[in-house]
Amino acid sequence: MNPSVPPALTDLVRRLRHLEIRIRKAVEAQLQGDFHSVFKGTGLEFDDVRLYQYGDEVRAIDWAVSSKGHGTFIKTYKEEKEQQVLVLLDVSASLDVGDGQRRKLDVARDIAGLLALSAARQGSALGLFAFSDQKELYLPPGKGPRAAVALISRLFALEPVSRRTGVGAGIRQALGLLKRRSLVVLVSDFIDGNYERELTMLAQRHDLIVVQLLAPRERDFPALGIVPLRDAETGQVRWVNTSLASFRASVAATAERQEAELINICRRHRTGFLSLSTEGDFVPQLVNLFRHRRQSGRRG
Repeated sequence: MNPSVPPALTDLVRRLRHLEIRIRKAVEAQLQGDFHSVFKGTGLEFDDVRLYQYGDEVRAIDWAVSSKGHGTFIKTYKEEKEQQVLVLLDVSASLDVGDGQRRKLDVARDIAGLLALSAARQGSALGLFAFSDQKELYLPPGKGPRAAVALISRLFALEPVSRRTGVGAGIRQALGLLKRRSLVVLVSDFIDGNYERELTMLAQRHDLIVVQLLAPRERDFPALGIVPLRDAETGQVRWVNTSLASFRASVAATAERQEAELINICRRHRTGFLSLSTEGDFVPQLVNLFRHRRQSGRRG
């Protein structure tokens, strides 16, 4: 590490690199082979044309080239090259919630830092767009260890201007920045509404992975009696009897409904989906996601 890098940042990068090595080793062990880049494209891109041969599919014929009278040609394709990567990260105040040890925001930043180090190792360009209900930080895609460390430094030092969430607005701004097909990793708790249209557009235009962050106490609220509850985003305080079965059932039902709606959207568009809790180790779940992307032929 460069001597000019602050010790705290050095320790942070070292911890993230340890997580990245754990994931790489686990994937290699489970796949019994080299770690296939998680940043490669999911489809095929046009490569060249060649003369038609018996057994070729008629739908592969390039009629424009064949019409020139030099024979019948078919299109050939190759696997998409490594894609540009954008981490689309929710940093609104609702991510300040956690289990006492780790907040959702801590997990979100770890994932972004981990992906940055992995991209640097694999020579892929990775950028960051952090949002609340507005743009909080945009770092264009960059390559190499220096770009990764700069991203981690800026992200972990970020103090969002707004506390509110706007998932749809964040996606719209990101779509305006992405000029070509990219791998987008969208990380949020999705405690918001009216983002389905934007999420659908993102899934149709880009290779998308959705990561939902959960804090157990948002689903299984503890019975604390009558206590003041403050909305993290609006600052409003209201007194609630948290011991009431009706209150706790309502909290659980809202969380389950939001998660089910998000899962249904991702299934309809064959989008990679991962739900991560602030409790426990998220590395095995990321390993499973990467393995699925390798084995299915679709990175998602």
